[in-house]
This record gives sequence, structure tokens and C-alpha cells, in this order.
Amino acid sequence: MSLRDLLASDAPLVRLRLSAVEGSAPREVGAEMLVTAHAQAGTIGGGQVEYRAMARAREMLDIGTTQDSLTMALGPEIGQCCGGRVTVALCVLTPDARTAMLARVDGAHAPGVMILGAGHVGRALAQVLAPLPCRVVLVDSRAEELAQARSGEHRLTPLPEAEIDQAPPGAAFVVTTHDHGLDFLLTLAALKRGDAAYVGLIGSATKRARFTRFARDHDLDASALTCPIGAAGLGDKRPEVIALMTAQEIFAAFAHTPQGTP
Repeated sequence: MSLRDLLASDAPLVRLRLSAVEGSAPREVGAEMLVTAHAQAGTIGGGQVEYRAMARAREMLDIGTTQDSLTMALGPEIGQCCGGRVTVALCVLTPDARTAMLARVDGAHAPGVMILGAGHVGRALAQVLAPLPCRVVLVDSRAEELAQARSGEHRLTPLPEAEIDQAPPGAAFVVTTHDHGLDFLLTLAALKRGDAAYVGLIGSATKRARFTRFARDHDLDASALTCPIGAAGLGDKRPEVIALMTAQEIFAAFAHTPQGTP
């Protein structure tokens, strides 16, 4: 379940938050997760730290404790080798705290990823991105292709370039349509914005060379373009592999773009 789903539920909640970190640890101060008697969302780093903290949280729910703290050394005694030390603050969320946290989650800026083309690669990419901290919009003019997608927000439109124009600053654009001419027009529109965190075009080195000439004819520098997308896949053309590698490229780009930092 997501943080929002748990906050919107009726189940009593314990918030686990890393309040102190010394040395090497899987997560940073401020990392948090929510735990109920039967579910959890988020992560404070996994492993024995998270397992023990979750067990303590559920013990709190059983006995009615509202606050607690747990300090652990990340060493051999708990089966971890980071070598640091963490302190986990645990508290049962009051209704007011729950409402405030829900408002914070709803108001958090999630970078946008617009996938233009709901074919095999577009759908696979939407699925890979679904659990990640981003807003995924899948755009296509073909209702039958969008109907096969199980992830992301769907937009059926004959004018996908208008969706590009209306996207928020710092968004990522991935062009994977069924038509090379349309690919070029949409990629050109995304690059012309000048504020995209990432612009990717499905294809090959030859397609990139052709697009570079096309962009030059339209007085546009195509050096910011990623094409082919998912190049780290080492030539593996399966949609799922391309999608996984492209998601990695997108989040690497977000990490270097202030508007898009998750």
C-alpha cells in the first residue's frame, strides 16, 4: 500500500522516522514509513532495522503505547554490515497529525513523466514507473492501446503536442509512438520547451542522426536528446528491459534537475 492509502484508511497508524544516523546507514535522517497491524508503506532502509522497528510498532498498537524510540547499531549482531548506528522514533499518529501528514503527502511535488505512445514500450514504462515517486501520464490517439495499459493516467487525444505544451516545468518526456514522423514532431516540441528534465526518443543511432538533421532544419540543438532510450540495456530490445533502463535514465535526470527532484 502507498503512504496515502494508509493515511486515508481507518486503521491505527504508527509512524517510524529515522531521527538520528551516525556513520553509514541505508537511509538518511527523516526517512519514514507507516505501519498498521497488518500493512506498511514506505521504508526506513529494510533489513533487520526495519523488521525490528516494525515489530516494535505493532507491539505499541497491541499494548496502547503512543511513543517510543529504538536505537540500533548496524553490525553483525543484527545481521547488517553498514557499520553505523540509527535511532528510530515511533509514534502513534493522532487524528490531527494524520490529517497534516495526508495534506503534506498530497501537496508534495512529484515530478511528471509524460509517455507519448501507449504501445508495448510505453505501457511497460508506465508499469515500471507506477510504484516510483512520480506522476505518470500516458498519451495516445488510439483508444485500443490505452485500454491495454494498467498504469498511469491516460489521456486520449488527437493532439498530443498540446499535452506537451501544458506539462509542468521540469517534466520528463518519452516519445514512443507508432509513427516516426509523429515521433519527430513530438520530440521537437518537447525539446523546444527548454525546461524538460529529460527528453527521450525510442529508436536507434540512425534514427537519432536523422532527428538531429531534422532538428537542425528547425534551428534547434538536439544535444539534450536521449536516443536510443534505455541504451544501458546493451541492445536488449524487450520492452520490459528498455522500460527498466529508461526509468533509470529518467530518475538520474531528475536528480540533477531542481524542479524534478523526487
